[in-house]
Amino acid sequence: MPSAATITRLLGQGLDYVAVARRLGISPGTAYLIRTGVPADGGDTVAGARRELLLSHSQSLVQPNSHNPTEHAEVMTWLRHRALGDPQMQAAAWETR
Repeated sequence: MPSAATITRLLGQGLDYVAVARRLGISPGTAYLIRTGVPADGGDTVAGARRELLLSHSQSLVQPNSHNPTEHAEVMTWLRHRALGDPQMQAAAWETR
Protein backbone atom coordinates (compact mmCIF):
# COMPACT_ATOMS: atom_id res chain seq x y z
CA MET A 1 0.00 0.00 0.00
CA PRO A 2 1.46 3.39 -0.94
CA SER A 3 2.17 5.94 1.75
CA ALA A 4 0.67 9.38 2.18
CA ALA A 5 4.13 10.82 1.47
CA THR A 6 4.31 9.01 -1.88
CA ILE A 7 0.88 10.29 -2.91
CA THR A 8 1.73 13.82 -1.78
CA ARG A 9 4.99 13.71 -3.76
CA LEU A 10 3.17 12.59 -6.93
CA LEU A 11 0.51 15.27 -6.47
CA GLY A 12 3.33 17.78 -6.07
CA GLN A 13 4.64 16.69 -9.48
CA GLY A 14 1.42 17.95 -11.03
CA LEU A 15 -0.53 14.69 -11.20
CA ASP A 16 -4.15 14.60 -10.07
CA TYR A 17 -5.65 11.87 -7.88
CA VAL A 18 -6.81 9.88 -10.90
CA ALA A 19 -3.32 9.83 -12.43
CA VAL A 20 -1.69 9.06 -9.07
CA ALA A 21 -4.10 6.19 -8.49
CA ARG A 22 -3.49 4.76 -11.95
CA ARG A 23 0.27 4.91 -11.41
CA LEU A 24 0.02 3.21 -8.01
CA GLY A 25 -2.60 0.63 -9.00
CA ILE A 26 -5.26 1.80 -6.56
CA SER A 27 -8.55 3.67 -6.88
CA PRO A 28 -8.60 7.49 -6.78
CA GLY A 29 -10.78 7.38 -3.66
CA THR A 30 -8.23 5.14 -1.93
CA ALA A 31 -5.41 7.53 -2.87
CA TYR A 32 -7.43 10.40 -1.40
CA LEU A 33 -8.13 8.42 1.79
CA ILE A 34 -4.46 7.50 2.25
CA ARG A 35 -3.30 11.08 1.80
CA THR A 36 -5.98 12.84 3.83
CA GLY A 37 -7.26 10.19 6.22
CA VAL A 38 -10.80 11.13 5.20
CA PRO A 39 -13.09 9.10 2.89
CA ALA A 40 -13.63 10.79 -0.47
CA ASP A 41 -17.37 10.25 -0.16
CA GLY A 42 -17.52 12.78 2.67
CA GLY A 43 -18.42 10.13 5.22
CA ASP A 44 -16.45 11.89 7.93
CA THR A 45 -16.27 15.40 9.30
CA VAL A 46 -13.11 17.46 9.20
CA ALA A 47 -12.03 20.40 11.30
CA GLY A 48 -8.97 22.56 11.71
CA ALA A 49 -5.78 22.37 9.69
CA ARG A 50 -6.76 19.14 7.93
CA ARG A 51 -9.42 21.01 5.98
CA GLU A 52 -6.77 22.62 3.74
CA LEU A 53 -5.68 19.18 2.46
CA LEU A 54 -9.12 18.25 1.28
CA LEU A 55 -10.72 18.69 -2.11
CA SER A 56 -14.08 20.38 -2.16
CA HIS A 57 -15.37 17.96 -4.82
CA SER A 58 -13.81 14.70 -3.66
CA GLN A 59 -17.02 12.70 -4.23
CA SER A 60 -16.04 12.32 -7.89
CA LEU A 61 -13.06 10.21 -6.79
CA VAL A 62 -15.37 7.56 -5.34
CA GLN A 63 -17.63 6.98 -8.35
CA PRO A 64 -15.51 6.79 -11.50
CA ASN A 65 -17.15 7.54 -14.83
CA SER A 66 -19.03 4.61 -16.26
CA HIS A 67 -19.23 3.47 -19.83
CA ASN A 68 -22.51 1.97 -20.95
CA PRO A 69 -22.41 1.16 -24.66
CA THR A 70 -25.73 0.72 -26.40
CA GLU A 71 -24.29 -2.04 -28.57
CA HIS A 72 -21.26 -4.27 -28.25
CA ALA A 73 -20.10 -6.41 -31.18
CA GLU A 74 -19.13 -9.37 -28.99
CA VAL A 75 -22.56 -9.43 -27.37
CA MET A 76 -24.34 -9.25 -30.72
CA THR A 77 -22.22 -12.16 -32.03
CA TRP A 78 -23.01 -14.19 -28.92
CA LEU A 79 -26.74 -13.47 -29.29
CA ARG A 80 -26.69 -14.51 -32.97
CA HIS A 81 -25.03 -17.82 -32.09
CA ARG A 82 -27.51 -18.43 -29.28
CA ALA A 83 -30.47 -17.70 -31.56
CA LEU A 84 -29.12 -19.94 -34.33
CA GLY A 85 -28.81 -22.80 -31.84
CA ASP A 86 -32.34 -22.39 -30.47
CA PRO A 87 -35.17 -23.95 -32.53
CA GLN A 88 -37.82 -21.84 -30.77
CA MET A 89 -35.96 -18.65 -31.65
CA GLN A 90 -35.60 -19.76 -35.26
CA ALA A 91 -39.32 -20.55 -35.46
CA ALA A 92 -40.18 -17.16 -33.99
CA ALA A 93 -37.94 -15.44 -36.51
CA TRP A 94 -39.70 -17.21 -39.38
CA GLU A 95 -43.14 -16.28 -38.02
CA THR A 96 -42.31 -12.56 -38.08
CA ARG A 97 -41.28 -12.58 -41.76
